[in-house]
Amino acid sequence: NSLEEHHPDTGTLFASWLSQEANEANHVKRDTPVMVVMGNPPYSGESSNKGEWIMELMEDYKKEPGGKVKLKERNPKWINDDYVKFIRFSQYFIEKNGEGILAFINPHGFLDNPTFRGMRWDLLRAYDKIFVLDLHGNSNKKEVSPDGSPDINVFDIQQGVSINILIKKKGSKNINAKVFHQEFYGERSYKYESLWNNNLKSLNYEEVKPQSPYFFFTKKDYEIFQSYSDGFKVPELFKVNVLGFQTHRDQFAVSSNKKELISRINELLDLSNEPSYLKKRYGINESKKWKVSDQRELVEKDKISELITESAYRPFDNQFVTFDKAINDRPRTEILQHIFEKDNLSLLCSRQQAKPGFRHIFVTDLPANDCVMSTTSREANQVFPLYLYPEESTQQTLDGQPERTPNLDKKIVHEIAEKLGLKFVPEKEQVIAGPDPRSPGKGKGAESGEIPDQVRDDQVFAPIDLLDYIYAVLHSPSYREKYKEFLKIDFPRVPYPEDPEQFWQLVELGGELRQIHLLEHPVVEDFITTYPESGDNVISNRLTKNDPGFVVEEEEGGSEENKALKGKILRRYPQDDFELGKVWINEEQYFDNVPQKAWEFYIGGYQPAEKWLKDRRDRELSIEEIQHYQKIIVALMETDRIMGEIDGVWEESTDS
Repeated sequence: NSLEEHHPDTGTLFASWLSQEANEANHVKRDTPVMVVMGNPPYSGESSNKGEWIMELMEDYKKEPGGKVKLKERNPKWINDDYVKFIRFSQYFIEKNGEGILAFINPHGFLDNPTFRGMRWDLLRAYDKIFVLDLHGNSNKKEVSPDGSPDINVFDIQQGVSINILIKKKGSKNINAKVFHQEFYGERSYKYESLWNNNLKSLNYEEVKPQSPYFFFTKKDYEIFQSYSDGFKVPELFKVNVLGFQTHRDQFAVSSNKKELISRINELLDLSNEPSYLKKRYGINESKKWKVSDQRELVEKDKISELITESAYRPFDNQFVTFDKAINDRPRTEILQHIFEKDNLSLLCSRQQAKPGFRHIFVTDLPANDCVMSTTSREANQVFPLYLYPEESTQQTLDGQPERTPNLDKKIVHEIAEKLGLKFVPEKEQVIAGPDPRSPGKGKGAESGEIPDQVRDDQVFAPIDLLDYIYAVLHSPSYREKYKEFLKIDFPRVPYPEDPEQFWQLVELGGELRQIHLLEHPVVEDFITTYPESGDNVISNRLTKNDPGFVVEEEEGGSEENKALKGKILRRYPQDDFELGKVWINEEQYFDNVPQKAWEFYIGGYQPAEKWLKDRRDRELSIEEIQHYQKIIVALMETDRIMGEIDGVWEESTDS
């Protein structure tokens, strides 16, 4: 095993040839000066190579840049990939020898993934020059060439790869290495040809200068990055946050109907139902730790109904879920206590995107699944509650609710207050206004104690105002475009507001957008679509199993081609036909006047106008569901409108 330290020579192995090979390998590890280590190391995120020697060496990569503080990552498991261990293994021998070259082709994720910042810093310390040739081809990230053409991997794998040549000269004093970068996009044949016809000198590598705090090995606009870094990171403001809940068996633990979910749990408890029957009926996958026969004994039978609640499951799609720990693997009880049956809001945000383009922000007043905005694990959303509730509280407010505290970092809040010249209050209602909403009021502030008389309600701000400000900024198309390179690698940073007028404009727009996304704003009741097929003939509201979509309209005496299309209406047709605005759910029934913009609008990795329908295939839509879908279409169009208004405010502030 290459990743184990040499051990004393032995002749006791079961075959002499194996003993000889092991002894020769030991000789290399122990005695031979290693000048060059090259190859294509194994890639394995769930590495089984956990020997004490290599894991001890790996600790150098699991520290913050500077090598003194433990890496501040909740889940740094990707650093334990085998290819990373082989890089560290090679570095050990080259440093031991005092000079040498490491030449690997390996996954390119370590080049700019924030989790690998400690590793990059350590490599900069250990080598003199680092040449990176990024071959891209990452289908996990849905990479495409800059011109939009396909980008194909040089191997038949999903992970993008890079060729990395790291050079350490004899006698160097652990200086910061110079990093040189080049990249190839496009077809596999083009990449092969380019590699065959070039060498290290002819590739015209461009020097990049890795900088704190991430020390990227890729090209970045550090001037823009500096302005971006001046803002606060979302998880820095919302101190308590966690990934959304994960049942790992949604088809059983999640339902649109509470009674149906209770019925499923009772089926589980019924010992006459064999585990094999339940697994087949609900598509349940067992694991070493989760067996139907074992878990049914752990269900809290007297709390079945109590542990079921509505949850944010997909955009504009709330579903019932059980938080019984015997069924729901990761209910996130540490965050649930602040949200379950509480008056609270949560911001939902993803750390990274599988496909570049930040759209991964939403809001809810319910417990949230980890895939509200995408089923891709890379885009799983974190839950950031606005308030924290005590576990047990005898202290209650006037409305009978337990007293709560803002889930906000006091230092950041204080800095925002200083920049805006405003006072902070923990509750909006603490500003007691007269008939005129801008009239003097009284209240108590969280940090400043008594707020003096003659303080107007636009001279104080509350947690909800901060949430609305953030919600507006993160929906600005200009903000998303300007910082797209940095938004794809970590949680978004939000600029500190400095102009009170601009702050309140964004708060107002963010608040309007929040209410629309919660479907609480009156505007969502003003339907822009119709559901026209009704009358004497009974027409089914059942969605077929095919995907819903737009379709060409059949004219009176229409062409044979259009008549043929009528029989295949449940698929999407060319762009020119979208203007007709019909979304068919079966061969006779459809929603009319659906704007193409609404149909194509993304929240995270989903198009809600399509996703909501697809998740209800082979089901009869109720009147309430038909109306709900029409609200979604309004919400999407209003989101697009408000995003434009936000951009007007945002661009005006950045220009000034």
